[in-house]
Amino acid sequence: MSRNGILFISLFILLILLFLADLALGSIYIPFKEISVTLSDPYSDSIYREILLNYRLPKAITAILAGSALSVAGLLMQTLFRNPLAGPDVLGVNAGASLGVALIIMFSSGIGPFFLGSGSWGLVVAAILGAVGVLLLVILASVRVPDLISLLIIGMMFGYIAGSIVSLLQNISNPDTLKIFIIWTFGSLSAVSWSMMPVLVIVVGAGLCIAFLIQKPLNALLLGENYAIGLGVSISRTRIMIILATALLAGGVTAFAGPIAFIGVTVPHIARGLLKSWNHSVILPASILCGSCLLLLCDIASQLPGLKTTLPINSVTALFGAPMIIWILLKNNK
Repeated sequence: MSRNGILFISLFILLILLFLADLALGSIYIPFKEISVTLSDPYSDSIYREILLNYRLPKAITAILAGSALSVAGLLMQTLFRNPLAGPDVLGVNAGASLGVALIIMFSSGIGPFFLGSGSWGLVVAAILGAVGVLLLVILASVRVPDLISLLIIGMMFGYIAGSIVSLLQNISNPDTLKIFIIWTFGSLSAVSWSMMPVLVIVVGAGLCIAFLIQKPLNALLLGENYAIGLGVSISRTRIMIILATALLAGGVTAFAGPIAFIGVTVPHIARGLLKSWNHSVILPASILCGSCLLLLCDIASQLPGLKTTLPINSVTALFGAPMIIWILLKNNK
């Protein structure tokens, strides 16, 4: 078996182990035997059944979906801009999605009920439109600014502008809606219930399908736009597909779990380092596995096993991701 095959099998086994650990660990430890009984027999009268089926299981599934989505979104951004620090949170995509959600939550007394009344789709549509808006501004700027570092800074500025608008909305909103939005910004994988899960699965699944369909154009973009055009790749069509996929992935996850930072930036580097490849047919599935494992690990850490305190998932991912970015920069400079 090839080295990559062994690594993929190892990552899949690690994913299963972390998934089971996420189900078992928390303020209350659930033995693996009880997990097996409850999952195999949903009608069992186990005392842990309510905790496992209605809280920890959907939370663990959400961690896998969110980790996969944000990792692939970051990979797409890094390929599009050919910049190792590009990602949905760095380029302001998460800020744009947050702006869309803020407009819905904080104006719930007006147009908000129309969206919120349709269930989970209202927040998803708002987050995706916000993410698309910021991405389109960055793409328009890329036409005038060829320098990738300058373009990265422009993306960050668009993110700051979106964040400033959110701050203004917070200042004029009523305390009740402001409290809801602030709690949402902390990030929470447990916010997705079983009734909301199909929406998240559909949105993330659609974004991942688009990413897998454009693997060859993505590989061509790594060699430069002129080379890609020479191979018959439509740059404009590929950009639109990347924008759509990133908006679905980052916007959908942000709508449900809040803005989760650093996963999209760090995981593609981890996948490339493990697989020693830039081929998207290899890095895409590797990013999905690595992102799922990393977010499950962060979720376990956020639960502080043995204690009755839960940390915001956004803070935990920053503690994991920021040192990785520093290490990557130091390694590249060497």
